[in-house]
Amino acid sequence: MKLDILVFGAHPDDAELGAGATIAKEVANGKKVGIVDLTRGELGTRGSAEIRDMEAAKAAKILGVTVRENLEFADGFFVNDKKHQMAIIRMLRKYRPDIVLCNAIDDRHIDHGKGSKLVSDACFLSGLIKIDTKIEGDDQWQEPWRPKQVYHYIQWKNLDPDFVVDVSCHIDVKRQAILAYSSQFHDPNSDEPETPISSKTFLDSVDFRARDLGRLIGVDHAEGFTVERFPGVKSLYDLI
Repeated sequence: MKLDILVFGAHPDDAELGAGATIAKEVANGKKVGIVDLTRGELGTRGSAEIRDMEAAKAAKILGVTVRENLEFADGFFVNDKKHQMAIIRMLRKYRPDIVLCNAIDDRHIDHGKGSKLVSDACFLSGLIKIDTKIEGDDQWQEPWRPKQVYHYIQWKNLDPDFVVDVSCHIDVKRQAILAYSSQFHDPNSDEPETPISSKTFLDSVDFRARDLGRLIGVDHAEGFTVERFPGVKSLYDLI
């Protein structure tokens, strides 16, 4: 299956928090978008891996993505090595995306920066013809594939974006997708331990960032991304 965009997240809910409105916008524009979660978030203080599985499926439905998979890497302990790179290469060659979105290059959670580099490295390696891969249960060898672009969304830390996307008409979908993770975020009736992302302040900050990035480009809401190489435009008029 050919996808236009493949979004990677170290944990279920990373994609929604970092790029949920952009995903919803591209789906609304007719693009085929998929999400691959690296782990099940089993080390999360609140909820469980099984609950996160259900929440991720609900969020995927809200966003309208074509497919969502989980590689079941070890939460907190996966590394950037051949085994993990090969698993991501198989996903890249399976879905052949033009664009990959992945975790922030630097962030509070160690899995975010680690996952960012892992996916980026795999995107390069996936284009090499001497790396042979098959999907489990399929006898067919996969063809090499390298995405045209790799972009990194922004998470806990306020990194300066290299470009921002106007998501004003899709911010409500992002909110709904985030709130699908009811075990993780603010619930005044929950008796589970408090975490840095379970406060109402955290949810408010997600909206504030989108409003602030939007303010900087003259729209209501925006999401920011960093790039690995210079972005190019065909005309000065391509910029809003």
